[in-house]
Amino acid sequence: MWAKPQDKKNIMKEGRNTLKRRSAILDILKEKGKISVNDLSTKFNISVVSIRNDLAHLEKKGLLIKTRGGAIKSQPVNFDLSLNQKLKINYAEKQRIGKKAAEYVNNGDSVVIDSGSTTLEVAKNLEEFKINLITNSLPIADLCADFKEVDVIIPGGELRAEMRSLIGPITVKTISEFHCDIAFIGADSISVEGGIYTPLISEASISRAMIKIAKKVIVVVDSSKFSRKSLAKISSLKHIDTIITDQNISKSDLIKLKDFNIEIILV
Repeated sequence: MWAKPQDKKNIMKEGRNTLKRRSAILDILKEKGKISVNDLSTKFNISVVSIRNDLAHLEKKGLLIKTRGGAIKSQPVNFDLSLNQKLKINYAEKQRIGKKAAEYVNNGDSVVIDSGSTTLEVAKNLEEFKINLITNSLPIADLCADFKEVDVIIPGGELRAEMRSLIGPITVKTISEFHCDIAFIGADSISVEGGIYTPLISEASISRAMIKIAKKVIVVVDSSKFSRKSLAKISSLKHIDTIITDQNISKSDLIKLKDFNIEIILV
């Protein structure tokens, strides 16, 4: 454990004070980068339920990101993570979301998928389909290149190294020339009042172009993305047909989403 023997009495006292405990949790997170519910429960000598409530409270304030069994540091919403970093966050949830999303695809469809860790999980489930696939994500294109019945189309553009994706006006122009049955769109944050967001203006323009060419727009995001905003708005919710997310989404967000007549799928 983190505590030295001489500090145990202070820790026990601190664990009984909610404000001090939550501050201590953030200090531990700042030092270690990640924390587990079980370790915190033992450290502060309180229930797992209480620790989860602490983490939920701190996540609402944007101070951390909950994961399965714990939490990790929260990045400022205008700071973009690399693809490898994103892949490590809520991975099990993203796998379930990707599997469910693929159920919307039919043989013969034309599908457009934007770059991202959750959209990559969608692509992993497309091997058995006969489809045309348009993507600006090089990892998705490379993955699907091995799928016999998937014809992959990659628009040109400028390479964004962190996400291994193509961006810029050439990418937007090329995508705009297609028509697709389904668009799978990721997002770094969702505000029920505002819409879906990304930290980068260049990424927002790509996602908007994909939304415009698709008959059906499906947003795939884990629940940690809700109740947040980033720099660049991709779209308001009125242009979204379906949102697939995990069951940790808050009840208040679910209630608000009903006003937009959006299909909400929880996995």
